[in-house]
Amino acid sequence: MPSTGLRELKKARARRLIAQTAARLFAERGYENVAVSDVAREAEVAEQTVYNYFPTKEQLVTDRDQEIQDRLCDLIRSRPPAVTPAAAIRGYVLESVAGIRRIPAEIWRGEIGYLAAISPAVHRLALELADRQAVALARAVSDTTTVPPEVARLQGIALAGVFQIIINEAGRRTREGQSQAEIADELYPMVENILGELDRWLTVSGPPAPR
Repeated sequence: MPSTGLRELKKARARRLIAQTAARLFAERGYENVAVSDVAREAEVAEQTVYNYFPTKEQLVTDRDQEIQDRLCDLIRSRPPAVTPAAAIRGYVLESVAGIRRIPAEIWRGEIGYLAAISPAVHRLALELADRQAVALARAVSDTTTVPPEVARLQGIALAGVFQIIINEAGRRTREGQSQAEIADELYPMVENILGELDRWLTVSGPPAPR
């Protein structure tokens, strides 16, 4: 077990190093001007190692997509009775907004928000990410709430839309010259208000499914 734990730790560190190296290069050169081979060289790993962790270049941008999606779905599925999906994810989403301050400055412009604001290719990736997230969240809502499938789908789209707004606003504001601290400070109450509105809507949308 200790050796297994050490291997997993090393893998996590390697993955994080590659993702951060890619973000730094994207910030410096732009998404289109960075090849996977550039990331491998800068991270001092073999190109195949990059592909082992990130099968496509696109996944270097959306590297936390699955982690975020899984966490949101877990929060929705494990919420107490009478707690809406919006209320269930509130703390996690707001912490994500506050965490904008803590992202290293040298990789901030290599994050999906700014890249999506300046690159049509990454903008498309962000839209695809939001769609995948909406489908997963709708499934979590459907599993835990007695609403018709089409209503669950609508709720999934609304919940995924919160992160889409965060990505869009972070990118736009960065492009306009706002600092990370300013963005975090201004986005926090905006997202808090959006989640409050969603909570009120979902409260009357349907009762939780029996456990």
